[in-house]
Amino acid sequence: MSQNTTKKKAVARKDMSKLQWTLKEMKRNWAGYVMIAPFVILFTLFTVCPVLLSVVFSFTDFNMLQVPNFVFLDNYARLFLDDDIFLIACKNTFIFACIVGPASYIMSLMVAWFINELSPKIRSLVTLVFYAPSISGEVYLIWKTLFSGDAYGWANAWLMKLQIITEEINWFEKAEYVMPLCIIVALWQSLGTAFLSFIAGLQGIDRSLYEAGAVDGIRNRWQELWYITLPSMKPQLMFGAIMSITNSFGFGSVVTALCGFPSVDYAAHTIMHHLNDYGSTRFEIGYSSTIAVVLFAIMISANLLVKKLISKVGK
Repeated sequence: MSQNTTKKKAVARKDMSKLQWTLKEMKRNWAGYVMIAPFVILFTLFTVCPVLLSVVFSFTDFNMLQVPNFVFLDNYARLFLDDDIFLIACKNTFIFACIVGPASYIMSLMVAWFINELSPKIRSLVTLVFYAPSISGEVYLIWKTLFSGDAYGWANAWLMKLQIITEEINWFEKAEYVMPLCIIVALWQSLGTAFLSFIAGLQGIDRSLYEAGAVDGIRNRWQELWYITLPSMKPQLMFGAIMSITNSFGFGSVVTALCGFPSVDYAAHTIMHHLNDYGSTRFEIGYSSTIAVVLFAIMISANLLVKKLISKVGK
């Protein structure tokens, strides 16, 4: 009976255009569309519309007080040809993203894999311990104390005690220390939502797959990881990759809290800092929209690249 129904639906679909078939299916499943309508409306208003407006404003000279004046590609030419600080911000952002993104992703996966092997009671406690730094709102205070620029800072105190240095180092006022310290703090905070999704994915894998793998010739845990575990949790891997990319490109608030704004010699100045500078401080909305569009394009490209790489897992 079900096969006959499926065949009738297929024949009926061939007799209708794609639009007609879509409208018919929407009418048949109207209750589901009503239930998701509030989310779709809010997502469109507060996510899709702002993105589209940013693209439009990126071609204008707009200061929020006067009518936008279209300047077409002038903002993009100014951004890439005349804005030296933006080029520094791009360099810092890519260094930060290329280190923190992959490192935090692999670290989250490995820690989640380790925690998944523990007993349920211990697993809950260890998960909380690893996840806590990512939800600590004032996490930078710990690092400000640890790397305080006077003798009361723990790092300076111990280094002087061990006679490695003879005078205090003002860590966040020296360009050579700013970026490494910010990367360390970012990695310390990186076990967030992606980490939890990896744990959920690992616990949802059918255990019979491992038995079938053993029959098919899998002999060690690394082969299990590559041929069974990772292919079975591709949705979680993709979600974790998107979160890691978003966090690594959008990391800025903790840098500002640690190093101030702007950081010394722009050593930790990122695209997000540049965007906030022109959007929230100077109110050059057209130019800040241009920066936002470029950052959006970079993040989309990175997501597409990661998606292509993840599709190769287990092959």
